[in-house]
Amino acid sequence: MSGIIVDAAIEVHRYLGPGLLEEAYNRCLFAEVIKRKLKAVREVGLPLVYKDQNLEVAYRVDILVEDRIIVELKAVAEIAPIHKAQLLSYLRLSGKPLGLLLNFHVSLMKEGIFRVAN
Repeated sequence: MSGIIVDAAIEVHRYLGPGLLEEAYNRCLFAEVIKRKLKAVREVGLPLVYKDQNLEVAYRVDILVEDRIIVELKAVAEIAPIHKAQLLSYLRLSGKPLGLLLNFHVSLMKEGIFRVAN
């Protein structure tokens, strides 16, 4: 399933190229994932439970695919360690097994794909 998402990201990057805002890639990737017959939702609220207190929606996941894979998109010059830490935190908070960090601000999309496992 992650391979299908990566293929969709490559298609979006091939069509749009680098240099746009993250939101453009988010909307186009979502459309490509749906086109490939995967169930996906955008801007999924992620609650934060601190000790015994539920803080409701504390974060938003860019795209959640098949209720299993968190996809976080970036359009930055370079992926920093904090970006990977953010995705890992989302995985831990949600209990999801796999995340994809996709940076569209690269010459070749394969340079902007990072897999993070929980």
